Amino acid sequence: MATTYDRSVDLHTSAVRHERDAGLRTLFLIALRYTLITTVLVGIVYPLAITGMAHLMMPAKADGQLIVRNGQVIGSAIIGQNFTSPRYFHPRPSAAGTGYDAANSGGSNLAPSNRALITRIDDDIAAWHRRLPQVPPAVPIDLVTTSASGLDPDISPAAAYFQIPMVAAARHLPESAVRALVTSHIEKRQLGFLGEARVNVLRLNLALDSLDAQRTEK
Repeated sequence: MATTYDRSVDLHTSAVRHERDAGLRTLFLIALRYTLITTVLVGIVYPLAITGMAHLMMPAKADGQLIVRNGQVIGSAIIGQNFTSPRYFHPRPSAAGTGYDAANSGGSNLAPSNRALITRIDDDIAAWHRRLPQVPPAVPIDLVTTSASGLDPDISPAAAYFQIPMVAAARHLPESAVRALVTSHIEKRQLGFLGEARVNVLRLNLALDSLDAQRTEK
């Protein structure tokens, strides 16, 4: 049977394909423009605006609350440091990287029943008892447990008071003077109800050095 060629069908198909391709190009251009605009706004303009506002309103916090002494940055008030000498107050233990590593913030993620965690805590308690054999056996919990970040710059007032005999003996200072220094560095709860009272270890140790220097000068 002879067949006839209907050119109108091809024309219709070509028109439909052209319309579809045109629609896809339109959608692609819309998506591209949206991506570019949001990248500029959210990725560049917004961060710069927030950073600029932060530097205007709270420059110290915007820069990481860096602490500078004699022109040198010696640390940050919001990132813990490892103090091991008995002349200084010690912070909480850290499981961040090799310890207090801001590039590897995190905890050990070990369960309370984990044998490695129990052994590590028992060893830390025993170490504190060796440093301070004359103090009561109960060691403040934050001196033997790590924080979730591993970068906690603060300890509890109880943990600071607990270390007074060690620091006072190492520096040949009266315990009363060291206790007064600790008390003056206790920061209360934020707004009166957020968080807990705390002592910033780095700031306390810097004040301790200043106290020791003043005594030496006299």
